[in-house]
Amino acid sequence: MPQATLTITIPDTLWIGAITRDYPNAEFRILSAVSGDETGVGLVEITGAKVDEVLSAFESVPETRELNVLGRENQTGLVQFETTEPTLLFPIVGSGIPLEMPFELQNGEAIWEITTSQERLSQLGEELSAFQIQYTVEEIRYTLETETLLTDRQLSLIKTASDAGYYDSPRNATLTEVADAADIAKSTCSETLQRAEGKIIGEFLSDEESMSEFQ
Repeated sequence: MPQATLTITIPDTLWIGAITRDYPNAEFRILSAVSGDETGVGLVEITGAKVDEVLSAFESVPETRELNVLGRENQTGLVQFETTEPTLLFPIVGSGIPLEMPFELQNGEAIWEITTSQERLSQLGEELSAFQIQYTVEEIRYTLETETLLTDRQLSLIKTASDAGYYDSPRNATLTEVADAADIAKSTCSETLQRAEGKIIGEFLSDEESMSEFQ
Protein backbone atom coordinates (compact mmCIF):
# COMPACT_ATOMS: atom_id res chain seq x y z
CA MET A 1 0.00 0.00 0.00
CA PRO A 2 1.41 3.44 -0.91
CA GLN A 3 2.65 5.84 1.77
CA ALA A 4 3.07 9.40 0.55
CA THR A 5 4.56 12.60 1.94
CA LEU A 6 2.93 15.72 0.49
CA THR A 7 3.71 19.40 0.87
CA ILE A 8 0.44 21.32 0.74
CA THR A 9 0.65 24.98 -0.30
CA ILE A 10 -2.23 26.78 1.41
CA PRO A 11 -3.73 29.67 -0.59
CA ASP A 12 -3.63 33.16 0.93
CA THR A 13 -7.40 33.24 0.51
CA LEU A 14 -7.66 30.73 3.36
CA TRP A 15 -7.31 32.37 6.75
CA ILE A 16 -4.91 29.76 8.13
CA GLY A 17 -2.64 30.26 5.12
CA ALA A 18 -2.63 34.03 5.58
CA ILE A 19 -1.85 33.86 9.32
CA THR A 20 1.01 31.40 8.92
CA ARG A 21 2.55 33.62 6.24
CA ASP A 22 2.15 36.72 8.42
CA TYR A 23 4.18 34.87 11.08
CA PRO A 24 6.58 32.74 9.01
CA ASN A 25 8.83 31.87 11.95
CA ALA A 26 6.00 30.44 14.03
CA GLU A 27 5.50 26.68 13.97
CA PHE A 28 1.98 25.27 13.98
CA ARG A 29 1.54 21.65 15.02
CA ILE A 30 -1.97 20.42 14.28
CA LEU A 31 -2.68 17.79 16.94
CA SER A 32 -6.22 16.99 15.84
CA ALA A 33 -8.75 18.31 13.36
CA VAL A 34 -12.35 17.36 12.61
CA SER A 35 -14.42 18.78 9.77
CA GLY A 36 -18.20 18.86 9.46
CA ASP A 37 -20.34 20.13 6.61
CA GLU A 38 -20.04 23.79 7.63
CA THR A 39 -17.55 24.07 10.50
CA GLY A 40 -14.39 22.44 11.74
CA VAL A 41 -12.67 22.06 15.10
CA GLY A 42 -8.91 21.93 15.53
CA LEU A 43 -6.36 21.58 18.30
CA VAL A 44 -3.08 23.32 17.51
CA GLU A 45 0.21 23.85 19.33
CA ILE A 46 1.86 27.13 18.34
CA THR A 47 5.55 27.72 18.97
CA GLY A 48 7.46 30.95 18.36
CA ALA A 49 8.55 34.30 19.73
CA LYS A 50 5.25 36.00 18.83
CA VAL A 51 2.73 33.50 20.17
CA ASP A 52 0.57 36.20 21.75
CA GLU A 53 0.33 38.04 18.42
CA VAL A 54 -0.57 34.80 16.64
CA LEU A 55 -3.31 34.10 19.19
CA SER A 56 -4.72 37.58 18.67
CA ALA A 57 -4.67 37.02 14.91
CA PHE A 58 -6.54 33.73 15.36
CA GLU A 59 -9.15 35.47 17.47
CA SER A 60 -9.61 38.42 15.12
CA VAL A 61 -10.32 36.59 11.86
CA PRO A 62 -14.06 36.37 11.05
CA GLU A 63 -13.74 32.70 10.14
CA THR A 64 -12.93 31.80 13.76
CA ARG A 65 -16.14 31.22 15.66
CA GLU A 66 -14.63 30.16 18.98
CA LEU A 67 -11.12 30.05 20.43
CA ASN A 68 -9.96 28.60 23.74
CA VAL A 69 -6.39 28.86 25.00
CA LEU A 70 -5.82 25.56 26.81
CA GLY A 71 -2.20 26.16 27.74
CA ARG A 72 0.40 28.91 27.61
CA GLU A 73 4.06 28.53 28.55
CA ASN A 74 7.11 30.51 27.41
CA GLN A 75 6.99 30.49 23.61
CA THR A 76 4.30 27.84 23.25
CA GLY A 77 0.53 28.04 23.20
CA LEU A 78 -2.06 25.25 23.00
CA VAL A 79 -5.29 26.35 21.35
CA GLN A 80 -8.59 24.75 20.46
CA PHE A 81 -10.61 26.59 17.85
CA GLU A 82 -13.76 26.28 15.78
CA THR A 83 -13.80 27.71 12.28
CA THR A 84 -16.44 28.29 9.65
CA GLU A 85 -13.81 27.70 6.96
CA PRO A 86 -12.18 24.26 7.38
CA THR A 87 -11.48 24.22 3.63
CA LEU A 88 -8.05 22.65 4.06
CA LEU A 89 -9.71 19.47 5.33
CA PHE A 90 -12.37 19.20 2.63
CA PRO A 91 -10.11 17.32 0.17
CA ILE A 92 -9.30 14.79 2.90
CA VAL A 93 -12.98 14.29 3.70
CA GLY A 94 -13.90 14.09 0.02
CA SER A 95 -11.30 11.43 -0.72
CA GLY A 96 -12.10 9.39 2.39
CA ILE A 97 -8.48 9.29 3.55
CA PRO A 98 -7.55 9.34 7.25
CA LEU A 99 -5.00 12.12 7.71
CA GLU A 100 -2.15 11.15 10.03
CA MET A 101 -1.87 13.43 13.05
CA PRO A 102 -0.09 15.47 14.11
CA PHE A 103 1.07 17.38 11.06
CA GLU A 104 3.25 20.47 10.78
CA LEU A 105 2.24 23.79 9.24
CA GLN A 106 4.58 26.75 8.71
CA ASN A 107 4.72 29.78 6.42
CA GLY A 108 1.76 28.69 4.32
CA GLU A 109 2.81 25.08 3.86
CA ALA A 110 1.61 21.89 5.53
CA ILE A 111 3.31 18.50 5.53
CA TRP A 112 0.90 15.58 5.20
CA GLU A 113 1.69 11.91 5.70
CA ILE A 114 -0.81 9.69 3.89
CA THR A 115 -1.24 5.90 3.89
CA THR A 116 -4.01 4.66 1.63
CA SER A 117 -4.82 2.84 -1.59
CA GLN A 118 -3.63 4.17 -4.93
CA GLU A 119 -7.23 4.85 -5.95
CA ARG A 120 -7.93 7.09 -2.94
CA LEU A 121 -4.58 8.82 -3.30
CA SER A 122 -5.42 9.70 -6.89
CA GLN A 123 -8.81 10.93 -5.71
CA LEU A 124 -7.08 13.17 -3.14
CA GLY A 125 -5.11 14.79 -5.95
CA GLU A 126 -8.35 15.52 -7.79
CA GLU A 127 -9.95 16.96 -4.65
CA LEU A 128 -6.98 19.24 -3.95
CA SER A 129 -7.06 20.51 -7.52
CA ALA A 130 -10.81 21.12 -7.28
CA PHE A 131 -10.22 23.39 -4.26
CA GLN A 132 -7.30 25.07 -6.06
CA ILE A 133 -4.85 23.86 -3.43
CA GLN A 134 -1.40 23.21 -4.83
CA TYR A 135 0.62 20.26 -3.62
CA THR A 136 4.01 18.64 -4.17
CA VAL A 137 4.67 14.93 -3.84
CA GLU A 138 7.86 14.78 -1.78
CA GLU A 139 8.12 11.03 -1.46
CA ILE A 140 6.17 7.87 -2.19
CA ARG A 141 6.98 4.60 -0.46
CA TYR A 142 5.45 1.23 -1.19
CA THR A 143 4.56 -1.40 1.39
CA LEU A 144 3.61 -4.75 -0.07
CA GLU A 145 1.00 -6.57 2.01
CA THR A 146 2.61 -9.96 1.56
CA GLU A 147 0.39 -11.57 4.20
CA THR A 148 -2.67 -11.08 1.99
CA LEU A 149 -0.86 -11.13 -1.37
CA LEU A 150 0.79 -14.54 -0.92
CA THR A 151 -0.39 -17.89 0.35
CA ASP A 152 1.04 -19.09 3.66
CA ARG A 153 3.21 -21.58 1.77
CA GLN A 154 4.55 -18.95 -0.62
CA LEU A 155 5.28 -16.46 2.16
CA SER A 156 7.05 -19.09 4.25
CA LEU A 157 9.23 -20.14 1.32
CA ILE A 158 10.09 -16.54 0.41
CA LYS A 159 11.21 -15.96 4.00
CA THR A 160 13.24 -19.19 3.99
CA ALA A 161 14.95 -18.19 0.75
CA SER A 162 15.68 -14.71 2.05
CA ASP A 163 17.08 -15.98 5.35
CA ALA A 164 19.31 -18.42 3.45
CA GLY A 165 20.73 -15.63 1.31
CA TYR A 166 19.07 -16.68 -1.94
CA TYR A 167 18.25 -13.05 -2.78
CA ASP A 168 21.64 -11.65 -1.79
CA SER A 169 23.95 -10.29 -4.49
CA PRO A 170 25.91 -12.40 -5.10
CA ARG A 171 23.70 -15.26 -3.95
CA ASN A 172 24.75 -17.06 -0.80
CA ALA A 173 22.40 -20.01 -1.33
CA THR A 174 21.40 -22.12 -4.30
CA LEU A 175 17.90 -23.23 -5.21
CA THR A 176 18.82 -26.73 -4.07
CA GLU A 177 19.89 -25.43 -0.65
CA VAL A 178 16.63 -23.49 -0.28
CA ALA A 179 14.65 -26.59 -1.22
CA ASP A 180 16.58 -28.64 1.34
CA ALA A 181 15.98 -26.00 4.03
CA ALA A 182 12.25 -26.06 3.27
CA ASP A 183 12.24 -29.87 2.99
CA ILE A 184 10.60 -29.85 -0.45
CA ALA A 185 11.58 -30.97 -3.93
CA LYS A 186 13.73 -28.62 -5.99
CA SER A 187 11.10 -28.43 -8.76
CA THR A 188 8.37 -27.56 -6.23
CA CYS A 189 10.62 -24.93 -4.66
CA SER A 190 11.33 -23.34 -8.04
CA GLU A 191 7.67 -23.24 -9.07
CA THR A 192 6.48 -21.83 -5.73
CA LEU A 193 9.14 -19.13 -5.67
CA GLN A 194 8.38 -18.09 -9.25
CA ARG A 195 4.67 -17.71 -8.51
CA ALA A 196 5.35 -15.71 -5.33
CA GLU A 197 7.90 -13.47 -7.04
CA GLY A 198 5.52 -12.88 -9.93
CA LYS A 199 2.78 -11.71 -7.54
CA ILE A 200 5.15 -9.36 -5.70
CA ILE A 201 6.51 -7.82 -8.89
CA GLY A 202 3.03 -7.46 -10.38
CA GLU A 203 1.75 -5.70 -7.26
CA PHE A 204 4.72 -3.34 -7.19
CA LEU A 205 4.36 -2.39 -10.86
CA SER A 206 0.62 -1.83 -10.40
CA ASP A 207 1.25 0.59 -7.51
CA GLU A 208 4.02 2.35 -9.44
CA GLU A 209 1.77 2.90 -12.46
CA SER A 210 -1.02 4.34 -10.32
CA MET A 211 1.38 6.62 -8.44
CA SER A 212 2.88 7.98 -11.66
CA GLU A 213 -0.64 9.09 -12.61
CA PHE A 214 -1.04 10.80 -9.20
CA GLN A 215 2.24 12.69 -9.57
